[in-house]
Formats: sequence, C-alpha cells, structure tokens
Amino acid sequence: MRDVTRRSVLAAAGTAGLVLTTAGIARADGGGPGAAPAGTEPTPVGPGKGRVQLTLPAATGPWRTGTASLHLIDRSRRDPWTSPASPRELMISLWYPTSDTHGCRRAPWLSPAATGMYRRQAGHDLNTSLDNVDFPVTGAWQGAPVAASRRGHPVVLFSPGFGAMRELCTALVEDLASHGYVVVTVDHTHEASIVEFPGGRLELGRQPAKPTDDDIAAALQVRVDDTRFVLNELARVNAGVNPDAERRRLPHGLRGSLDLSRTGMFGHSLGGDTAAETMARDRRILAGADLDGSINGTVAATGLDRPFLLMSSTGHGRRNDPSWAAFWSHLRGWRLDLRLRHSGHQTYTDLSPLAQQLERALPLPPEATAALTTSIGTIDAGRAVAAERAYLRAFFDLHLRGQDNHLLSEPSPRYPDIRFMR
Repeated sequence: MRDVTRRSVLAAAGTAGLVLTTAGIARADGGGPGAAPAGTEPTPVGPGKGRVQLTLPAATGPWRTGTASLHLIDRSRRDPWTSPASPRELMISLWYPTSDTHGCRRAPWLSPAATGMYRRQAGHDLNTSLDNVDFPVTGAWQGAPVAASRRGHPVVLFSPGFGAMRELCTALVEDLASHGYVVVTVDHTHEASIVEFPGGRLELGRQPAKPTDDDIAAALQVRVDDTRFVLNELARVNAGVNPDAERRRLPHGLRGSLDLSRTGMFGHSLGGDTAAETMARDRRILAGADLDGSINGTVAATGLDRPFLLMSSTGHGRRNDPSWAAFWSHLRGWRLDLRLRHSGHQTYTDLSPLAQQLERALPLPPEATAALTTSIGTIDAGRAVAAERAYLRAFFDLHLRGQDNHLLSEPSPRYPDIRFMR
C-alpha cells in the first residue's frame, strides 16, 4: 500500500475519539493560530459546575436548516460485515433549508445512545474525563418542513472517512443546507465506529485498526454500493414514497423538493475516494469533491469527464501521493487542486473546532495535546471552516447551479490560507 494512502486511511480510522489513536501518522505542519471567531469558543455552563458546552460554527446562509434521519434497508444485498449475513441497513440524514421551525427542537450533534459511547471513547483517547463536557447542539431543527422551491433544491451527498460517523462534518454539511442545498449524509454501517438506529440500537465498527489494501478495497466497494442505493431511495422519496423502515413521518414538503438532475457528492478521506469512485460508476453524480483522501479505486486510472475538486491538508498532494497524481492526470473535465495551509488530516472535520475548544477548556495531558496538533494542524479552526465552506459551496454553486462567484479562478485575499496548486 502507498504510504500516504495508509496514513490517510488510518488517520480517519481513529475518529471514534476526539483525538486519534493513530494521530501520529496524520499530516500536519507548523503555523500559528489566530484569534478564535464566534462559534469556536467553548462556553462554560452551570454556575460553579465547571461544565463546558462545545459548539460548532454557525451556518452562514440565508436559510434556517431542518434535518431528519431515515433508516434504510437494502434487501437486494447482504451485509458483508455480518455473520450470518443479513440485509444491508443504513442510516442517513437529510439536511435542508426550512422557513418554518415552529414546534420543532434543535437537533443534537450526535443521537443519545451514540453520545454516551462517543463520550467514553473520546475520553479514553484523550486520557481525561469528559463527564463535564456537553457536545454541540446543531443549528438545524428536527423534522422542520422543507422550504418550497419551484425547481427543487440541488442535492449533495456526503460520505465520511474510514471508520468515521456521518456527523463528523456537520459544520460543512449544515452550511451547504443553509444556502439552499439538500445534503444527504450516509453512515457506512459496521465500518463507521458508531451508528445508532431507531430505538437506541448501536452498531459498532467491525474493521481492523490497520486495514490492508484488500480491506480498503472491500470497504470502498461497499461504500459505492451504499451510495448508489441511497440515490435510488432518494428518487423514491422525491416521488412521495416513505422508505424509512419504521415508517417514521417524513418532513412536510419533502416530496418533489429534490432536484436530482443536479446531484453532487463530497467526502472526507476515504469518503472523498468514495465520491470519485461512485462518480465513475454512476452518471447521476454531476460533480464531486475529495477532502484530503487518497484515491484507491480504479478511477485513479480511468479518470472522470465531470468536474472534480481536490482539497488537501499540508504535506499531502500530487507530489507525494501517486494516486492523486494519476487521478489528476486522468481528469478530463473541470478540475481544481487546493491546499489548506497549516492544516492536518482532520482539519476538514468537526474535530478541528471541537478539539481546539477542548484544548482551551481542559488541562489535557501533553501527549493528547501533541496528538491533537498532529491531527488538526495549527490553523485556527474558525478560519479553516470558513475557507472550506466558501470553496466547497463555490464549487457546487458553479457546477450544480451555474453560478460563478469567481472564487475558484484565483487566490483570494479573503482566504489567505488557501493555496492554488498548479
């Protein structure tokens, strides 16, 4: 296996905790953080209790956001990670614009049973107690109606890194939804570290801590099949069918609200690889983006004829990742390669703002602080999230909406941490 590929996959595999047990092999370089903008500081709560409330940066779009989860069962496939084999089950979340939040509650970052499990895993990784730490509440409203759109909203799918949960890029996902996209996040069951199904049932990851080439190839194939199944189910949802296994009520206005003729996809780490490989096999996806993930599938050699965006962390790119070099040379459509300065592999996830808040709020052991720096780099999380959001949205605006704000044309003084890789 290519060394940089192994680093990329293993770095994502440790995302069960806020600090990665494999963080020593993630990519990072030096640099100094600036002042933390609003939404990235931890908030003490409870007089005299010493509690800390973690937060995610607020979405920037004109729309309020709604969210709903669906439990999907693909009875045409057997789950390759279970024995005896059972039908493949997935959890997905829809994030979408809404104009009516009356009677709705804000959605937590993680569902209840998953929160307890994650708290224990993260505390173990950090070698400190997180009993006084409250995880974020998102800006999205559970079950809110979908905002009306004459044409329907463009759709973007999201796939997380190897071993990671679909919630770990909520800051990017929710921001896209606030700008009028329907974003669909997918958990790849039994590869994701934790997946909570209705009723509090938890399914944990069953992948090796140090995956081989064969393990990664198998996971990638399952992910592609998962994604194509989700695309089929979205078409049914748009036609008014409720595919939820428990027949839970879908948000009002969801039927007909998806413009599936304008579908894109992005992912982090192996999720970015998943976006590229799925595009190669399914022409329903018109544009894709890879956030710091090596290309392990056949698409590295076959390439794509549709727009694709690469965004890397410091120390990763076409010069030291042969899979990126090969993929880039076979891209026949619009393409762009960007690098985020002073970043680590996990800077593209929610672990960046959350970990920096924990560093400010808790007396972490030195080894935990060092591992966090390796994982998330030294760039201020607020600046990093703002840049990631801006370029990701500009990409999908251009290729799904035909709207060009020229951010992708040349470096911008608004985002000095983004480098155009020529």
